[in-house]
Amino acid sequence: MLDREESARLLAILQVDQKPLEEILSDFISVFPRQRHFAICYSLFLLLEDKKALNATERLVAFSILHQAYTSQISSANPFISLIINAACDDKAEKYERAFILQLLDTGSSSSSKEFLKQSVADYIKGFDPSSHLQLKYCDKVHLEPYNSQYKSAAVKNVLPDPDVPRGCDATSLGFDVQAGVKPKLGAGDRDEAVTELLANLSFKGLGPRWIRPLPPRFPVLDWELEWLIPDNNHELVWDHGMCADTSRGTAVRDLIAKALKGPLLPAQYEQVVVELANDPKLVYHCGLTRRKLPELVENNPLIAVGVLTKLLNSPEISEYYTVLVNMDMSLHSMEVVNRLTTAVELPKEFVHMYITNCISSCQNIKDKYMQNRLVRLVCVFLQSLIRNRIIDVKDLFIEVQAFCIEFSRIREAAALFRLLKNLGFEA
Repeated sequence: MLDREESARLLAILQVDQKPLEEILSDFISVFPRQRHFAICYSLFLLLEDKKALNATERLVAFSILHQAYTSQISSANPFISLIINAACDDKAEKYERAFILQLLDTGSSSSSKEFLKQSVADYIKGFDPSSHLQLKYCDKVHLEPYNSQYKSAAVKNVLPDPDVPRGCDATSLGFDVQAGVKPKLGAGDRDEAVTELLANLSFKGLGPRWIRPLPPRFPVLDWELEWLIPDNNHELVWDHGMCADTSRGTAVRDLIAKALKGPLLPAQYEQVVVELANDPKLVYHCGLTRRKLPELVENNPLIAVGVLTKLLNSPEISEYYTVLVNMDMSLHSMEVVNRLTTAVELPKEFVHMYITNCISSCQNIKDKYMQNRLVRLVCVFLQSLIRNRIIDVKDLFIEVQAFCIEFSRIREAAALFRLLKNLGFEA
């Protein structure tokens, strides 16, 4: 419950018998945080149960802490109030101790109660008058026959009385006669160390009897119930032939793809990428290319982009790569990539039609006449290649392509595309 440092601090506070009670209580509140008050007060209560663990002044300080630690709350909220009242009604206790507890219970806002807290426990014991009558007005609140657990009564306490110390002997008394066969009492330092060890290391629950009960009977397994199956665990080891394999090829391809995203590769580097991807097509999934980086690869190395996209045809993410390719800015390299893909693999018609529509829109929206004419020529050449190679069906895009040719009829390539449409039997 308490560590060694807390136990030493608590014992140091209990041993102060010359300070006024209100200063001792103030020191207690400043040393221990509020969330530790219950654990400390419970430890004090367990020490107070054994009347030889603490001396007379320490017991009075402990009772003061038990009561005053919860003075800011109502009396019923103090978890130790019944224990304090029971101690006040204990006929076997010292009279000064019972009178001290009763005065603690009477402390309130009156001036007399404040004066009571201004005296020290040593002065209180010294000035106590044994002939004074005790007003045990709290005794009627105590159960005459308190409930005692038989289980707790059968437990062995951790703290056992020394049989050589006479009953009723005060812990502050002088040593005993060794020649008479009685042990001398421990020194003050030994007693303090014993109390500190008790607070820090031992459990206050004691050694309780074992809770012995028979094992519950097992229900018999009925015929209609499922029984546990014992699986066969004789598995054969399968050797992983990929262990300790040379992974330098994958590293080289990743490095070359990273360079290809930033600028054109040398012919030797391009050939190395093509050869590595041809030898191991699965390297395309580990080369470091993502959908977000595809436009950079298309603009810097369109041929590598064609090779990578060709290897990704069976990937579930190929449609997302097509979407990125359609939505990127139209350029010579992007049209080259799409044109090579149309001749190498069978692309979805929706993708090709959307790309052509975006190319036409890009030509119509550009403001620079020079760049517009240049892009129109590229688009016309691109469309002628698709039509001659029968990649697209002109019927699906005839209206858009015809309007595009009429709008840019002043350009030679657009006029040539228009004549191609007429030769194929498509007229306005």
